[in-house]
Amino acid sequence: MEKYLADAHRYENGMQYERCGRSGVLLPKVSLGMWHNFGSVDPYERSRAIVRYAFDNGITHLDLANNYGPAPGSAEETLGRIMDDDMRPYRDELFISSKAGYGMWEGPYGDWGSRKYLMSSLDQSLRRMHLDYVDLFYSHRYDPNTPLDETLQALVDIVRAGKALYVGISNWPLEALRYGIEYLKQHDTPLLIYQGKLNRLYRAPIEEGILQLCHESGVGFIAFSPLEQGLLTDRYLKGIPADSRMSKGIFLRKEMLTPELLEKIRKWNDEAAKEGKTLAAKSLQWILEQQGVTSVLVGASSVEQLERNLAAIR
Repeated sequence: MEKYLADAHRYENGMQYERCGRSGVLLPKVSLGMWHNFGSVDPYERSRAIVRYAFDNGITHLDLANNYGPAPGSAEETLGRIMDDDMRPYRDELFISSKAGYGMWEGPYGDWGSRKYLMSSLDQSLRRMHLDYVDLFYSHRYDPNTPLDETLQALVDIVRAGKALYVGISNWPLEALRYGIEYLKQHDTPLLIYQGKLNRLYRAPIEEGILQLCHESGVGFIAFSPLEQGLLTDRYLKGIPADSRMSKGIFLRKEMLTPELLEKIRKWNDEAAKEGKTLAAKSLQWILEQQGVTSVLVGASSVEQLERNLAAIR
């Protein structure tokens, strides 16, 4: 692939930016999630092309975690190669996040929310990504067996050490989140953003009050799994494709696609078509219309898929 020169009109290609809570950070309404399709099992040049296309279209936020791949850690390694090959001159235009919280290595220090794990994991992530710091570092999940103060103070100290500019929380329950917001505020490291699953079929952050708490507290919210692993696209409207995640039982099971659910999805698809939109674009738009939502994370297995998803904001 030829030497990369970013599109001179990358901030004029239709991307919209939203202030993250009450911070100074603006995030693109559509961010690139690197959970799937960027691991060691995926073609590097395809991953590289997707990141290039994203940046050329104003997507400045790249979201990773220590265990993204597969294999675990390999998505960060892929980004490290892309930084060296293409994106190093544009580092200050990128907002890169990573996380720790799920199992990453053997033994008692490679999982959950201890200070030992979070700090060791971030050091490993920085080496894999060939970065001196991340813009945002998350506690990836709530740990019921580690004192919240220990997890939260580790986040504070990571910022003070210059290894992250901001901190985030992902997949924490409401009351733990409420405590975390206050603790971080008192320690001069205000919570920037909460990452949670949200889509038209899964509305727990709304129903449980998490989105409202974030909005009232000046904390941003970024949604993952916005298309429910493909259910909120045209992928399953005519049955279950042989090469789909559902047919393989990967994250989706066949019994999930009940006649009632299929009828609902087809109805939403018809409504989107009447507006000249795809079901996927309309589903992303629904999330972005919820009060308090800053950005939505989309994955992509091809440049064409990312291009279609960007229709949600254009």
